[in-house]
Amino acid sequence: MIPPNVVLDPMLQSWLQEDIGRGDRTTAGLGDITRQPHQALWIAKAPGIIAGLPVAQRVFALLDAETHLTPLVPEGEYCQSGTAIADIVGPLGALLTGERVALNLTMRLSGIATLTRQYVDKIVDLPAQLVDTRKTTPGLRILEKYATSVGGARNHRLGLDDGVMIKDNHIAAAGSIAAAVEQIRQQLPYPLTIEVETENLDMVEAALAANVDIIMLDNMAIAAMQTAVARIRQTHPHIKIEASGNVTLDTLRAVAQTGVDYISTSAPITRSPWLDLSMRLKGEG
Repeated sequence: MIPPNVVLDPMLQSWLQEDIGRGDRTTAGLGDITRQPHQALWIAKAPGIIAGLPVAQRVFALLDAETHLTPLVPEGEYCQSGTAIADIVGPLGALLTGERVALNLTMRLSGIATLTRQYVDKIVDLPAQLVDTRKTTPGLRILEKYATSVGGARNHRLGLDDGVMIKDNHIAAAGSIAAAVEQIRQQLPYPLTIEVETENLDMVEAALAANVDIIMLDNMAIAAMQTAVARIRQTHPHIKIEASGNVTLDTLRAVAQTGVDYISTSAPITRSPWLDLSMRLKGEG
């Protein structure tokens, strides 16, 4: 979901400050006309999934409370190139000064949602669910993860405090999976879960012996993954199974067909291009 204003506004204000600096010299130079009400449309210049209009709405509202953005398409809708996606009315100064920050955010989030939807559509008929990762742009995580959810994915943990994921370096530091789980479990607050990253069947057995909540199959070949899933389902059906590592549109479906519950990938965030959008003042050719 979109974060509440108490969380969102400081981020937006810092990005507006970065862009505006000591003042929008171009817009201010237009004089009194900038205080007059104007209307603008946002147009999609490429096909894709729209995400981020509520964020854009808040950008303009922070600049001038009299500015109102009305979405013309719902969040998550696929639009063709040329579609009008939002109508904005307010003082010209607010429209021009807020244009770039609002557009940049919406283009970024729409690009993520668009690629996410492509991944989700690949496995829509299978039980496995696509989830995102913590490979996000610093400062944008909460919004980038919002965009993946608009695209149809589920969010993995938002931060390190959301749950325990014991990875290879944690295992090396503790000496073994058993030791890492035992030490962390003693300090873990209820109801956080413990997930362990495994790279082979021996590690899967160790995670099973520790009775963790989630087992990640990391960078495993499909055959090994199938064996691991069968082993986990046979003796510990309550444990959830996540697959991860080098997941692409070409490999995604084969991974899902192994029977895992979740497939995590950073690709929709790290590999997505921006969706091209533009703002046009009413009456502009």
